[in-house]
Amino acid sequence: MNKGSERTFNDLVEFIGEEMDFESGFYNDSYLDRRITARMRRTDTEDYQTYQRLLERDDGEREELLDSLSINVTSFFRNPDAWERLRPVLRELTENNRRVRLWSAPSADGREPYSAAMLALDDPEIDARRVEITATDINADILEEARKGTYATSQTTDIADELEPLDDYTKYIEQDGDTFQVRDQVKEMVTFEQHDLIRGDPKRDFDLVFCRNLLIYIDSEFKVPIFETIRGSLREGGYLMIGMTETLPAECRDSFDAVDKRHRIYRRV
Repeated sequence: MNKGSERTFNDLVEFIGEEMDFESGFYNDSYLDRRITARMRRTDTEDYQTYQRLLERDDGEREELLDSLSINVTSFFRNPDAWERLRPVLRELTENNRRVRLWSAPSADGREPYSAAMLALDDPEIDARRVEITATDINADILEEARKGTYATSQTTDIADELEPLDDYTKYIEQDGDTFQVRDQVKEMVTFEQHDLIRGDPKRDFDLVFCRNLLIYIDSEFKVPIFETIRGSLREGGYLMIGMTETLPAECRDSFDAVDKRHRIYRRV
């Protein structure tokens, strides 16, 4: 990006923040640029300034861009090896507690919390009756989609392949061609709520928090507030799982012990 385009990029980001009510300052520039550039290609727009003019007059494109900027890249059982390492954690939690509370933040389109519910139901050594899952996201529209629990195989997504870690996914998913509908027994384990992980208050007394593949998009100065919210939401001895390519901020490492460092599973000290 040359200096001229850097100026117009910054002007565009400022416009998105002020006129479209998107907290662009939380995200790093490389993430924003990737998502914006993808929309520019879709709209045959050659430069940031022209794209800003398009946003000024086209409410539909504003909605498309906001949807693109929302972090909703997910899958069922993303990084299956990491989910396998969660089995003993959930077994231990349900063995030792009458109620086990999980928090998926951000939950995107619901596939992560539904994966946790299906894993609990599928493993005979996990007492799924004791598991309650709260799933939160800042994006109200994507939460509505998550509540529906309907997913489709496409050129970039093979839902059946994602569900491979389960012995028989048809117990938990109803399939109609390339459309997959989460069954009620799975849905009933998950409650969806809107929540801002950066500005929102901590929740309370969770046994396990998923915060996976968010930090790689977030500007470094906001990572510590996120972990402070998570730490305040975990009971003592509760577990945290982050993304496979993510690390704990140095300021927060004294608060967590590594249970499985390779698969990014930690326990609150």
